[in-house]
Amino acid sequence: MDKELFIGGEWVPSESGQTMVITSLVNGKPYGRVSLGSRADAVKAVNAAEAAVKAWGRTAPSEREDILLKAADILARKRDDIVDVLQNEAGSTFGKAMFEAGFIVNIVRAAAGECRRVCGTTYATDIPGAFSYSLRRPLGVVVGISPFNFPIVLGGKKLAFALAAGNCFILKPSELTPLCGLLLGEIFQEAGVPPGVLSILPGKGAELGDALIGHPAVKLVTFTGSTVIGKRIAQTCAVKLKKVTLELGGKNPIIILKDADMDYAVQASAFSAFIHQGQVCMAGSRIIVENELYEDFCGKFSDKAAALKVGPLEEKDTVIGPLIRSAQCDMIGELIVDAVSRGAKLLTGGGWEGNMFEPTVIADVTPEMKIFHEECFGPVVIIAKADSPEQALDLANNTEYGLSAAVFTNDLKQASFFSENIEAGMVHVNGPTVRDEAHIPFGGIKNSGLGREGGRYSIEEMTELKWVTIQNEKAHFPF
Repeated sequence: MDKELFIGGEWVPSESGQTMVITSLVNGKPYGRVSLGSRADAVKAVNAAEAAVKAWGRTAPSEREDILLKAADILARKRDDIVDVLQNEAGSTFGKAMFEAGFIVNIVRAAAGECRRVCGTTYATDIPGAFSYSLRRPLGVVVGISPFNFPIVLGGKKLAFALAAGNCFILKPSELTPLCGLLLGEIFQEAGVPPGVLSILPGKGAELGDALIGHPAVKLVTFTGSTVIGKRIAQTCAVKLKKVTLELGGKNPIIILKDADMDYAVQASAFSAFIHQGQVCMAGSRIIVENELYEDFCGKFSDKAAALKVGPLEEKDTVIGPLIRSAQCDMIGELIVDAVSRGAKLLTGGGWEGNMFEPTVIADVTPEMKIFHEECFGPVVIIAKADSPEQALDLANNTEYGLSAAVFTNDLKQASFFSENIEAGMVHVNGPTVRDEAHIPFGGIKNSGLGREGGRYSIEEMTELKWVTIQNEKAHFPF
């Protein structure tokens, strides 16, 4: 599977001639080769988008809607191809890959529905004889930078809503999953996206980042990835007064109160923690349990984790597959050693071979331990004890992150209290931390990001709002 760059509607080799071999995470064999974009390729992609942006921005909503609906149909038809590349390149288990292949269809159809809802508002005015309203216009050229963990969904979401709003779009996929990004280019090209409107540019962030973000024609950068990189992008955009949306890391709390349904909370917490080997920004990696349930929960949850199947990706019932990089295992191992040395108890797991890390549960974790605060991005869960709901809230908020949170309780008053006071962009009562829908305001606060994605919230981020007044009668002036 050899792929060139997709720039301005054409498949072209890199200006530098550099390529990269993709090794399958399923069988360790070469899976494909991709061209790596250079600074010159980045400039070419932006220039192509700039040349197409006026015509695309003037297209009828029905035309953009038609292209997006065709893309959704193609995505549905090519489900098996998507699952294959997600497993081989992104290390997805079969179940996770099937979910992602289905969810992207839903997202693109939702984006198609937004094409007819890029609208403004009329305003009451105190000015005699005036008509006051606002309208939304496309920004122009948008750059999207997507991560490796959900490359089809997160790259496709940025792409689809950018096109729905009338923007031209350049996707820079993760250098770990370039084939996933290029597959999106194939599908949207087949759907009829005009030349110049879409480019897919794999390559190293250090090589492409400044050229894409710094180009004066780029009006918005939308990034999903690490907090460290997100802050750098935000700084660059701030200097140039560009819009930016950031969906960054998380150390997401799950709070189990004493009246919770224990077995249900164990099941939901395990899903939150271990889906895609914990390589999810929304992963529920910190479980805070009220004292009365603590011992029982620790026992049941560690038993659940130990029973999860760790195995090869080609087996459909595998729950825990390989991490994207073996280097991640060493970092996680160091955090575990630090926690145990400070008094934490390793209930299950903790070992790894290559890039296969066992599902791991660590109890009696306190805020003095590094693992309480640092994102592992692996199948590792910590459990902390709380003597009261108030202490549980304090522990939940004792983090630099604020993406997703969950609370398990059958007390309506407590559900309301935690929903209002947990410092997170998304809170789920009696549900998992890992939850998304195509039309909801997805995003976080604190070091988990800026802005929101999904439905009309993506459209708002990807358009500019203009206020207009029409004076139907001559106005009176004081001088």
